[in-house]
Amino acid sequence: MASYHCSVKVGGKGQASGHAAYIAREGSYAERDGYEDLEATGYGNLPSWAEHEPSAFWSAADRHERANGATYREIEIALPRELNPDQRQALVLDFIRQEIGERHAHQWAIHNPGAALAGGEQPHAHLMYSERTVDGIERGAEQYFKRYNGKHPELGGCRKDSAGTEERLLETRQRWAEVQNAHLQQHGHAARVDHRSLADQGIDRAPEQHLGGRRVRQL
Repeated sequence: MASYHCSVKVGGKGQASGHAAYIAREGSYAERDGYEDLEATGYGNLPSWAEHEPSAFWSAADRHERANGATYREIEIALPRELNPDQRQALVLDFIRQEIGERHAHQWAIHNPGAALAGGEQPHAHLMYSERTVDGIERGAEQYFKRYNGKHPELGGCRKDSAGTEERLLETRQRWAEVQNAHLQQHGHAARVDHRSLADQGIDRAPEQHLGGRRVRQL
């Protein structure tokens, strides 16, 4: 049955290009044992200097983002086993359309490792995006990540939108539940997910532990 998982984390300077390679199974991850689970990957809203080259964008973020700034924000979501690969990809793209739209450069990937504990599949998606907001102004790679200039936006970098508040996180979690449930209904499945905690749902039991792909492989 469908299970709910949606977590958000932030990557610091120097971490973006390596993590992008990890989710896309590129570079050192391309031929590595245990990483043959890539189901689909894509990207969007890249600036002209990184068009069709997300690795170039994340490398620039690592070089030019400020020392204590985040180079990316990542949303990790569990995907329902009830959907087939094409349906899962459509679900992820619909969520990206609603959550990211045309506001942020991003890269995504769907992994489908075997579930070592319960058998079957463990499909999930990684969505990493830049906190820099696309505003239609053409900027070079270095300027893109400079401090935003409110009076003269064309002279500074893209404005940052950290989305780091509890309210924004709750909105993201609720949006993911709603999008997932809509796709489950669309394809005739009765399963539904709920973004609320077990306590808020009135369920008296300990939550299940989400291990993640790496921990499952270790087990």
